[in-house]
Amino acid sequence: MAKRSKQINTNRELITSVNPKSPISEQYRTIRTNIEFMMSDRNLKAIMITSPEAEVGKSTTISNLAVTFAQQGKKVLLIDADLRKPSAYITFHVENRVGLTNVLTRQVDINSALQGTRINENLTILTSGPIPPNPSELLGSEAFRLLIENVSRSFDVVLVDAPPILAVTDAQILSRITDGVMLVARANQTKKEELVKAKKLLDQVQANVLGVVLHGVDSKENAYYYYYGAE
Repeated sequence: MAKRSKQINTNRELITSVNPKSPISEQYRTIRTNIEFMMSDRNLKAIMITSPEAEVGKSTTISNLAVTFAQQGKKVLLIDADLRKPSAYITFHVENRVGLTNVLTRQVDINSALQGTRINENLTILTSGPIPPNPSELLGSEAFRLLIENVSRSFDVVLVDAPPILAVTDAQILSRITDGVMLVARANQTKKEELVKAKKLLDQVQANVLGVVLHGVDSKENAYYYYYGAE
């Protein structure tokens, strides 16, 4: 059973929770709908989200998407697999003493590491746990593959937050275990060549790239734009 966090989340980044009727929240729901169509057509369950570089809104995107799926009544698991710079425990105001690394090293059973949130009863979090000395090895282990298989049977949607793909090999490794990949970029920050290189790295491992979320588009009404057709 997922443990319920005792703290109430007031993080302003989770606009889909604090202001679900805003234009930005509607954009997140549009992204969710596009992902849903792909998941249904291709029988996808576990979706990894990464970015070419850091600080482009990757974790903000996956957190808000998790909320929108949960608001729809889906049973959602968000896994923080960024074992170098984890942030889900901060965003959702939950503890991070026990998490993914403890499960992968068989220190605890996964059910002991899952945490619920006050945001939505359908949303469960698996934080990173203590930062390990060997993130790539842990994420590429048979234990992680089995974990994804297990939770994919228990949850309707599994969202995996991965490190930036140009920085380390973790995202490439995770892309071979998950069912699909979404890339997040930021307008006026992410360079075209970086996005192309990120796509090529994913292609090298035959990742199922589903599309790109462009963050920070300058618009009076919308701050996010979704582009589908990365394949």
